[in-house]
Amino acid sequence: MNTSCSVLACLLTLPMLATAQTASQSESPSSPRWGLGLGLMVKDSPYAGEGTKTTALPLIRYEGERFYFRGLTAGAHLMHSKGFSLDAIASLRTDGISAKDFGVQELARNGINRSLLEDRDNGLDLGVAASWRGAAGEFELTAKADVTGASEGFELSARYGHGFQLGRGRLTPSISVSHLSKDMANYYYGTLNEEVARGVVDYKPGAATIPKLGLTYVHPIGQHWQFMTALQYKVLPKKITNSPLLKAGTNGEGSVMFGLSRSF
Repeated sequence: MNTSCSVLACLLTLPMLATAQTASQSESPSSPRWGLGLGLMVKDSPYAGEGTKTTALPLIRYEGERFYFRGLTAGAHLMHSKGFSLDAIASLRTDGISAKDFGVQELARNGINRSLLEDRDNGLDLGVAASWRGAAGEFELTAKADVTGASEGFELSARYGHGFQLGRGRLTPSISVSHLSKDMANYYYGTLNEEVARGVVDYKPGAATIPKLGLTYVHPIGQHWQFMTALQYKVLPKKITNSPLLKAGTNGEGSVMFGLSRSF
């Protein structure tokens, strides 16, 4: 993948960081509207030959009364109160990979000639998100679908997180689960019909459910600065790890991010 795509892929972690920031700021009626900073992301790709990527990237966040921007997600509040929010959202999906970013030898061991593969494109998802926040934590439901014709699929997800104070900072463990439709899972983890016509093995995992574990920590530095770190691990089901596009022995996908930002 080229440099811009690598940065976009890393930005996937930003909504998790923004969630932690928003939760900590909701206690204050004078919450800052902007957040700007710099982060460092390390991600272990499950795709054969892509390896581990370390990328520096900007951290940008905006929280308005009606609209917000968190990482790769923009939203508009349809209903919004202290404990509940229903939003229309648009988010960039960065699961794509260029065919040239696969490893030739790694794919060959899986019985695939890299020159016969197509790119998997990124996409734009539109959907809705509902969240409930209270003393017991935050629960969020999201439904979104690709509108760019990349995968032509959809994703349903549920997330629960509970934050608590740890020293001067706030630690938020979370657990979530995402359900990828057949079209989406086949596009990103299977082989395409045009590839099969060229002689590539026909593999389509079908609809898949992916659990995720997350941990974020936000620590204030002075009045306006914050240090943030976020860890995420996806537990990939066997129907996905058996894909010939993935490296042998893959069970999941992990990422970690460190960032420093200033609120305005």
